[in-house]
Amino acid sequence: MAITNFVPELWSAAIQVPFERSLVYAQGSVANRRYEGQIQQMGDTVHVTSIADPTIRTYDKTTDLTTEDLADDQTSLVIDQGSYFSFRVNDVDKVQAAGDFQGPATQRAGHRLKDGLDTYVAGLYTGAAAANQLGTIEVAKDQSGVAYDILVELGVALTKADCPTDGRYVVVPPEFHGVLQRDDRFIRVDAAGTDQGLRNGIIGRAAGFDILLSNNAPSPAEGQRVVQAGIPDAISVAEQITQTEALRAQNRFADIVRGLHVYGAKVFEPEGIATAVVEVVDTPSGS
Repeated sequence: MAITNFVPELWSAAIQVPFERSLVYAQGSVANRRYEGQIQQMGDTVHVTSIADPTIRTYDKTTDLTTEDLADDQTSLVIDQGSYFSFRVNDVDKVQAAGDFQGPATQRAGHRLKDGLDTYVAGLYTGAAAANQLGTIEVAKDQSGVAYDILVELGVALTKADCPTDGRYVVVPPEFHGVLQRDDRFIRVDAAGTDQGLRNGIIGRAAGFDILLSNNAPSPAEGQRVVQAGIPDAISVAEQITQTEALRAQNRFADIVRGLHVYGAKVFEPEGIATAVVEVVDTPSGS
C-alpha cells in the first residue's frame, strides 16, 4: 500500500478542524449537541425523553396534598443525512508535488462537508413556532432603523415565548448585515473589547443578540433571505465522520482516500426560534 503513514484517526481529526471552524448554524452556540451520543452509521437514531411540567397547585393547609405521576414523552433524532468524499492521488503527481498533499486535501474536504451540514441545519428555520414568524419585510439599504427594529421584534417574540435572554443569537445574511452596519446601535466585535470573535461567524451585538454572519442563510424566494434568531436549546444536531480509509486504486497507479460523514438535526423547541424573511432593496417601495 503506497500510503504507508495513513492513520484514519489522524485524517479524521485533520478534516474535523477546518470543518468545525467554519460552522455557523451547526455550531454549539446556535444548535446544541447534547444528544449526539455514539453515532456509528447512517440510519442510527438518538432517542430523547422529555418530562412534562409538574402541575402547580394552590396550597391550603386544610386540604390534603395532590400528588401526580409525571408524564414523559419520547421523540427521536434520526441520523438520516450523509455525505462523503473520495479523492485519488496519482503516484506521479505525488512524486512531483512540491509540498504535502494531505493538508490542502483535508481542508477542502472539511469545508465542503461543512457546507452540507450547515445548509441543512439552516433549513430548519421552518420549524419555528407560528407566533414567532414575522413574515416577509422589505428593507431599503439606507433603512438601518428598520433593520434594527426587526431584531427588536425577533427579541420580543422570543421573550413572549418565555425564552431565556442569555445566549440569544441571530444569524443574518450579508445583505442584511450591510444595512445593519449603518446603525450606531450595532456594536462590532472588533470594537467591543471582548473575545466573542472566537465564535464562528460572530460580527457584533445588537438588540440583545450576538450577531452572526452566514452565506448559508436560506432564500425562500428570489431576493429574499431568512434572518433567524433563537437560543441553542431549540435545535439539536448530531454528526460524526464515521469512516476514513485509504486504499490502492485497482486500475491506476494511485492512492484513494475517502470518508463518510453522517448527521441529523431536529427542532425540539419551536418556541426557541424566531424568524423574519427580509428583502433588501435599493429604495423603499413607492419612492
